[in-house]
Amino acid sequence: MLRATAIVRKAAIRPDSVADTVTLDHAGRQGAAAILTGAGGVSFTLALAHAASVEDGDAFRLEDGRLVTVRAASESLLEVRAENPARLLRLAWQLGGNHVPAEIGSEVLYVPATSANAELVRGQGCAATPVSRAFKPERDAHDHSQCGHDHGHHHHH
Repeated sequence: MLRATAIVRKAAIRPDSVADTVTLDHAGRQGAAAILTGAGGVSFTLALAHAASVEDGDAFRLEDGRLVTVRAASESLLEVRAENPARLLRLAWQLGGNHVPAEIGSEVLYVPATSANAELVRGQGCAATPVSRAFKPERDAHDHSQCGHDHGHHHHH
C-alpha cells in the first residue's frame, strides 16, 4: 500500500499533482497514523515522521509524488453567543480550564456538541445553537509539539 509521509501546505499545491481528496474531521486532521481512502479510491497509509495538524486545503504527499488533498468534514458543533463580550470571555476561560477545544470568532465560539458543553454554556448564561460545519479550533495553549521541546511541566487533574 502507498504511504503518505509529508504534508504539502495549500499555497504550494499544483492542481496537476492532485490524485484524490480525503475528507477528515478535526481529530482526523491531526496527522495520526491511519489507513485512508480518498473519494476517488486512492488508498494509503498516513505515516508522517511527526504528527502535525493539517488544515482544509492542505495535502498529503504520496511516495509516488502524487497528492491527496484534505477537506475539512462538517461536524456537530454548538455555536455559542452571549449578550456581552465579558460573558463570552468568561465562558472561553471555563472551556479552556476544562480542556474543551474551541474555535474563537469575534462574537462567537464554536465547541463540540456534547451535553456537558451545552450544560457549561447554559451555566455561564450564554446561548447555544446546534450547527454542522467544519471545526477549526485554536491550537492547544499547552501543546508544545509545535516548538519541538518539553518545558518540563504537566497537567494533573
